[in-house]
Amino acid sequence: MRLRRGITIAVVAAGGAVTTMLVGLVTNAVSESEWPGWLGWLQRHAWLSFAVLGGAMVALAVLLASLSEARTPSRPTEPPQPDDGLEPPGAALVLRSLPRDTAAFTDRSAELEALVRSVRVSQESGSAMPVHVIDGMPGVGKTTFAVHAGHVLSERFPDGQLFVNLNGHTTGRTPVQANEALASLLAATGVPAQRIPVGDDVGAVTEARAAMWRSRLADKKALLILDNAASYHQLEPLIPGGSGCLVLVTSRKRLAAYEEVVLPVVALPPEHAVDLFVLLTGRSADSLDRGVLAEMVGLCGYLPLGVSLLAARLRHHPSWSADDLRARLVVAQDRLGELRAGERAVAAAFDLSYWDLEPDQQRFFQRLGFYPGTDFDVYAGAALGSVPVASARGELDGLYDAHLIDEHPGSRYRLHDLLRDYARGLADEGGTMEHVQAVHRVCTYYLAALAVANGHILRSGAATPAPPDVDVQVETPPMDSRTAALGWLEDERANVLACIRRAHSLALHELVIRMAAAMAPFLRQAGPWDQAVSLHRTAAEAARHTGDRRALAGALAELGVVRRFMAAYPEATEALNEAVTEYDAVGERRGKADALNQIGIVWYMIADNDASASAQTDALALYRELGDRLGQANALADLGMVRRQTSRFDAAVEAQTEALSIYRELGDRYGEANSLRDLGVVHCQLGEYQLAEQRHREAFGIYQELDDRVHQAYALNELGVVRRLTGDLPGAREAHSEALEHYTELGERFGRANSLRHLGVLDRLEGNITEAIRVLGDALGAYRDLGSRGGEAAALGELGVVQGMVAEQADAAEAFRRSLEILRELGDRCGEAEVLNHWGTLLHASGEWGASREHFEQALELARDVRCPLETARGLEGVGRCDWMADGPARAEGSLREALAVYRRLGANGAADAVERLLASQSG
Repeated sequence: MRLRRGITIAVVAAGGAVTTMLVGLVTNAVSESEWPGWLGWLQRHAWLSFAVLGGAMVALAVLLASLSEARTPSRPTEPPQPDDGLEPPGAALVLRSLPRDTAAFTDRSAELEALVRSVRVSQESGSAMPVHVIDGMPGVGKTTFAVHAGHVLSERFPDGQLFVNLNGHTTGRTPVQANEALASLLAATGVPAQRIPVGDDVGAVTEARAAMWRSRLADKKALLILDNAASYHQLEPLIPGGSGCLVLVTSRKRLAAYEEVVLPVVALPPEHAVDLFVLLTGRSADSLDRGVLAEMVGLCGYLPLGVSLLAARLRHHPSWSADDLRARLVVAQDRLGELRAGERAVAAAFDLSYWDLEPDQQRFFQRLGFYPGTDFDVYAGAALGSVPVASARGELDGLYDAHLIDEHPGSRYRLHDLLRDYARGLADEGGTMEHVQAVHRVCTYYLAALAVANGHILRSGAATPAPPDVDVQVETPPMDSRTAALGWLEDERANVLACIRRAHSLALHELVIRMAAAMAPFLRQAGPWDQAVSLHRTAAEAARHTGDRRALAGALAELGVVRRFMAAYPEATEALNEAVTEYDAVGERRGKADALNQIGIVWYMIADNDASASAQTDALALYRELGDRLGQANALADLGMVRRQTSRFDAAVEAQTEALSIYRELGDRYGEANSLRDLGVVHCQLGEYQLAEQRHREAFGIYQELDDRVHQAYALNELGVVRRLTGDLPGAREAHSEALEHYTELGERFGRANSLRHLGVLDRLEGNITEAIRVLGDALGAYRDLGSRGGEAAALGELGVVQGMVAEQADAAEAFRRSLEILRELGDRCGEAEVLNHWGTLLHASGEWGASREHFEQALELARDVRCPLETARGLEGVGRCDWMADGPARAEGSLREALAVYRRLGANGAADAVERLLASQSG
């Protein structure tokens, strides 16, 4: 091909040069100057120059045409990939149990004994089990052997058996990348999406996921089958690190790695191939001529796949004899004479099985070859075949009986890679656009099914992606609950993403856009979020191709939301700002309001409170214009959080109370719980501890109903704060420790940092200063990594307290200074008052009573201004203690008694008791 291309280029260049020269000659034939040599002869015979020019042009055209015709491809080529530099995400199909074992497993006893012996020796000696690679040619039975061995050995691996298809040699499918397979494996073993490492650096993400995978299987006895591997590089990160796990790999290639045990699987011995044939025909051995059978299995290359197909033909035709079948097989071999011997052996068996089907079954089988996914159910099969589900069920049963498809657990089906190639080849012979139509049909089916699933998983009142606009009703699987919908989505994740990849490769941009939008609600909840990022980037690029600015805005908005989940706040801000611009351009107010609401949340997370309040106020106005009640509630709730963060507690209570009322009106339990929790935070800061605890308990109960562990942890943290402030330190530690456990397991980094900070405060109060410094340092580092300035300020303030307790006054003062700088930028006056009180306490302990009193006075003024009673009491106490030391008890008594009254009202009995003891010392 490259040589022919080079010849073409050379001929074109030479022809161009000759043509240019001749044109010049003809043009200048009448010039007055005398040309030298033989060119002078052409000048005197100008008409001959025209003739030579014409001949050269004709010769060049004929030559180019012949070279073009010589480049006819051997089969239709794939449509070109869109040149956008993006690729939709993929996912591995992971079965949490082994596929069904075959009842007709024949021979392989030597290989099986070697495998069992290797496993037994490793387990008895306690040594690490080597990777066992099962390699061999296509159709030889590698997967069948691995699955059978897995069933034989399953009792030795009680912690689970997993089967992963890596698509290493599947036509039309990109081999599964290691990072994609790891995400699917981690999810299959119960790791929540929030905990699965994500990021833009694929290498770093793969390494982090591999480390988590190894940790997950450490000290476990599990069996992992990695089917259809393309290379050792693909599967190496998937190999567990523990010594108790068995890994079986199947591949057409010989994979080189020093620690592996290779189990080559070759064609069956002739006598065993005959035995398998007899077993599968269901006929007695005496009724069959073994000589004829031996000839037929030889024509199949002794490959189990071909033998199975031939035997099925004889079983389905009771009137045929073995001689009849042999005659048909010989004819099929002759028809396929241009193939290599190995290919011809299997293709002949395929041909016999295929031509034995009814025309409708043949057409159905061809269309299955264009399925982009790995396995499918009867509903996807019906969409591919363009038939009703009842008819598809019959067609699939017939193809299964004919050994043309395999059945997996859960009434799911799969084509062997060779049969997939064969089916696609049959469809390609027609020279139609059938493959594009098949992909369009199955994508349309998935859009309809996703619309049903989204109806169960989205919040009440939330906008759902529209179902496909088709003339006929699309049959979808029954999904009657949120649990059923999530189960279906997880089972079909890899197949839906494969369909999006295929639609992308066919430049079916509208389908890519709609399917990405339909998958967005699930990926928001289930992750992994880098998979969602890749998907929404692809959808955005597809929207740019079509010029659909509304779709572009939707893809960018989803991208921004997922980036926020990943704590990638600059990227989230960029995507959401662009989404607002695009929505504005097309006059889409609902989308603009949603994007403003989301960007307001991002600004709240990084404590840009003015920008956040402005975005939420704009979003609220739009929602009210549109009459969107859920949108109004969301914007009010988020605005209330901003007001609370800026110590505007009355405004926060007003906004959250209105949001709570709307959520209850809509029956939105999730929103109701969020508003209750934030109201609890405000009540706590107002010193209304009993009411705060009540709100947090109500929120926690709803989160339990919803099985939302992330927000359960948030409620637990807030309960812990209330308990600490009311003197229940053991109860506070229990709540914060449980929250930390949830956050760590779920991978929620911001919440985890909060738990660490609260536990550090408890360590300080309990006198464990060294541990407090360590834990608060960890929290500070986490806040800085996340870009959370509010969290950084809070951690610095607490760190300054413990540093002062170990006589590190300079470090403590610097921590307080930096904390105050951030809090003043954020407008958090209650937090500012708290840090000023801490700093005043440090100065008082150092004997600097004048400077100490100034800090307490500033804190007292701020706390009274924002109605923060705890900090008011602390400021009063501090002023009183400074006056006590400087001027005596008489001057201090008024401030101290006022502080005592506030402490008693709040229920802060520990602080109140300390003040009472000081006052009692005066009278004593």
